[in-house]
Order: sequence, then structure tokens, then C-alpha cells
Amino acid sequence: MSATQISAAGKVLKVLSAFDREHPSQTLSEVAQRTGLALSTTHRVVAELAGWGALERGEDGSWHVGLRLWEIASGCPRTQILRDVALPFMQDLYEVTHENVQLAVREGTELVFVERIAGHRSVELLTMVGTRFPVASTGMGRVLLAHAPREIQEEVLDAPMRAWTPYTVVDPKALRAQLDRIRREQVFISDRQLSESTVAVATPVRIGRTGPVSASLGIVITAQGASRARRLREPLLRAAQGISDELGRRTRTTG
Repeated sequence: MSATQISAAGKVLKVLSAFDREHPSQTLSEVAQRTGLALSTTHRVVAELAGWGALERGEDGSWHVGLRLWEIASGCPRTQILRDVALPFMQDLYEVTHENVQLAVREGTELVFVERIAGHRSVELLTMVGTRFPVASTGMGRVLLAHAPREIQEEVLDAPMRAWTPYTVVDPKALRAQLDRIRREQVFISDRQLSESTVAVATPVRIGRTGPVSASLGIVITAQGASRARRLREPLLRAAQGISDELGRRTRTTG
């Protein structure tokens, strides 16, 4: 479809999607180049979005996402209740471990990080709140993939997978066995799968004790401290169970 055939809403979405973690701030010309829209069209759309508060202009003249978009996104019902419930348990888990604690959900074949607690001494991560990764690329994602519908699992297993490090498991047969093990053991230790400097310990978060998996909770530590990974299993499971129980209670109350 050419730029002239795109609907008005489609042009707005193209402009908004031009902004991401790698391109948080852009000039008007850069937005036009990334979207493929004419400069005059880009100027009009950006002006309308800025008037509404979806985009803001910096002192250097470049554009970035505005506060109004964050305000709307923070009310997403899929993550709002989850984050509200999970945060106290995540804070308790951080106090016990003093390591990165993360919460993520699955969307299709991708993983989206929705909450994170990190201390100034925690290992530096590639992941941030709001970032997306292929679901099989992280330990938390593999936990979600293990509990995903069969068609999602097969779609991921049938597609080429990126080897982020020399340790990344990308062979479909080996990954299938790994997913079976995750379902049996509930806690997965992801050894340098995404980064050679980190090890993740992840477990599913359910809606109630036996309900569907709604998220994945994980702790990420430095690979140099990998020997600690198994000792993190119990505090991680306690936190995930607490979140699951509270999610189940709220679901029964609102249902």
C-alpha cells in the first residue's frame, strides 16, 4: 500500500511507531524517512499529535513521545491490575535478593516487560520496561512460551531463532525438551541465553493457584554469581505464588 492510500489513522500510527527505544527523539525529517510519509504529511500529523499531547518538542527542535501517551498507556487494563498486585511482592523479593526483579507478559510470539525493580548494584540489563523481545529469547519468555497455546509454541519452534550468545538454545528439538522441563519444574534457570553477562531465574505467575499463566516473574543476576541461582528458587516461587493468589482473589471479587 502506498503512502497516499494509507488512512488518516494509519498515518498517525506510522508516526507514533517511528519512536522506540533506539529512536526516542527524532527530527521531522527523520520521522518522515522512517515512516515513508511525505514531509508535508509528516508535518501535519506531528502537529496534530503535538496539539493533543501525544508528541512533545525538545529544546533542540527534535520530537519525542509526550506525557499524554504515557498517561493513557498506564491505564491498560491487561497490565494495570497485574502491576498493582505484583509490585509489593516484587519489592519484597528485591529486599531479599537485592537483584533485578522483572515482570513480563506475552503478546503473540513476543515478550513485553511491564515492571522492573533494580538497585544501583544490580547487573546491567538489555531489557527495560516497555521493551519487546522474541518470546524465546529470554528466560522469562521461555517460561511464558512453555505455557502458551500449542499453536504459538509451534509458530515459534518452526521459525528461525536468533542466537544471542554462544549459549542460546536455538535447536527446535532441544528447545521443545526445555519447554517440557519448564512445565514440570516450574522454575527455569536461563544460563547466559540473552547476554553472556547474566543468568535469569524465572517462574510463571497464574491467576489463582491453578488458573492460566498470565505473566512471568524473574530475577536476573550476574553470570559470575550463577552459583546463587538455585538458592533464588524458593524466594522467587513464594513471590510468584503470592501474586497468583492475589490475582485469583481479585478475579473472584470482580467476577
